[in-house]
Amino acid sequence: MTVPVIELRDIKKSFGPVDVLKGVDLKAYAGKVTALVGDNGAGKSTLIKGLSGVQPYDSGTVLFEGKEVHVHDPRQAGALGIEVVYQDLALCENLDIVQNMFLGREETDQGTLDESNMELQATKALQSLSVRTVKSVRQKVSSLSGGQRQTVAIARSVLRNAKLVILDEPTAALGVAQTEQVLNLVRRLADSGVAVIIISHNLVDVFKVCDDIAVLYLGRMVAQIETKKTNQADVVGYITGTKTYGGK
Repeated sequence: MTVPVIELRDIKKSFGPVDVLKGVDLKAYAGKVTALVGDNGAGKSTLIKGLSGVQPYDSGTVLFEGKEVHVHDPRQAGALGIEVVYQDLALCENLDIVQNMFLGREETDQGTLDESNMELQATKALQSLSVRTVKSVRQKVSSLSGGQRQTVAIARSVLRNAKLVILDEPTAALGVAQTEQVLNLVRRLADSGVAVIIISHNLVDVFKVCDDIAVLYLGRMVAQIETKKTNQADVVGYITGTKTYGGK
């Protein structure tokens, strides 16, 4: 097996007397989609916030492409190539697609915004993911559907040359057609060589698009298994604590 893009070893995080992460291990590989599942309170958000630098871990080892790193803030995470697409997408509805994709990272030419270059790069990022549902990169985000907005948020991570993209509930509140569109986009993102981690409660989506499933239960990683080697009933058992994973 190749070296994981990200590997977590014995990660711990507490808030006062509450131990939220209790020695968690996790691996995510380039070209693969890894699902991170677990019930509410299992520690999924805390694990991702540590990876993104929002809430650094208390202890444990983080390896990025085989080398130990210390991520203390989102800027360091971004410099490594870690991008998080949160459930609220962090898009500005009054701006167009190009402006959103370069928000906070605008490119300039002799002191003025280089609009033509940003537009070209935004178009290429969407084309690299075979996105055909967006008519113009100058559309206001307010005019886009939920699936199209998710597409813009994911394409923004491609534009930033991300090596690891973390998606927080990417299909929540989407209809059937839009969910299919986003899942296809996620698959193309992984096929382009990016490591993808999806946080999801929807096991149908997980089994449709993910290569591996990692299950958190009360702050512990109780299973990380290839999707093809398990089934929904077993994964529900791991999530609820009624079943113990016997693999290694």
